[in-house]
Amino acid sequence: MIKKMNHFMDMDEEFTLLENSRYVLLPIAYDGTSTFVKGADKGPQAILDASDSLELYDIQYGMDASVAGIYTDQHDYDFSTPDAMVQSVYQRVKHYLGTGKTIGLLGGEHSVSVGSIQAMSEIHPNMTVLQIDAHADLRDDYHESIYNHACVMRRAQDYARVVQVGIRNVCSEEMHNLVPENVFYAHHIYNNEDWMEPALERLTDNVYITFDLDGLDPSILPATGTPLPGGLQWYPTLKFLEKVIRAKNVVGFDVVELCPEPDNKVSDVLAATLVYKIITLLEMKRSK
Repeated sequence: MIKKMNHFMDMDEEFTLLENSRYVLLPIAYDGTSTFVKGADKGPQAILDASDSLELYDIQYGMDASVAGIYTDQHDYDFSTPDAMVQSVYQRVKHYLGTGKTIGLLGGEHSVSVGSIQAMSEIHPNMTVLQIDAHADLRDDYHESIYNHACVMRRAQDYARVVQVGIRNVCSEEMHNLVPENVFYAHHIYNNEDWMEPALERLTDNVYITFDLDGLDPSILPATGTPLPGGLQWYPTLKFLEKVIRAKNVVGFDVVELCPEPDNKVSDVLAATLVYKIITLLEMKRSK
């Protein structure tokens, strides 16, 4: 039986305490506007549970980032409406801003990112949102809500520049909201790395990373709400994240849209590994 985890990774208790942590993770179990596969509300707990299987020492990067401290927040959000959810997340992120800690969200559907992006943009006015995703998410509204998961990046454009990587699904309405020089389509980048430097050049100094797991190919991560073929692979994605974190000031991040499958934990482990890789890369930069 998988042990239910209340905090990220199987660390000594001292490294899970808020006062000892440089990182704060906010699990946000919301799935109020998903329109295909439901279950993203179970994503945060699945990530926490899967993190128990990971080693604290990262052999790829040669370090144990857990000693920086990773606190897993416990908070009851208002999920009564999409608007209330966004405001509730916004207030919780603001609660931690100014503490010197790096904040990461565990989704939950992609709409949980909106409140975090808004809060981050208020203290980082020249911020870029780097979106890794299969979908543009640029609808003005969808299913009678401007906070539907299909509208996330349209809302993000109210607060920041948006650079989109891995996109392979765009509706005609969204074409009016695309900024062509800021979009790196999956079919253009799948067989080369020439796109990485141009993508870096489109980012400002301060970057918020929003990582929708359907940006990855379903061959390596099938458990997501709206999977699409032709997605990103693991090592090229890590290489790009390395470049971003090395070159830019990453002010926060989120990993969203995991819809766990009861009998297949591969996607859960990948999502947990991705969260820890991001933290490890941030710690590597800090230690230099």
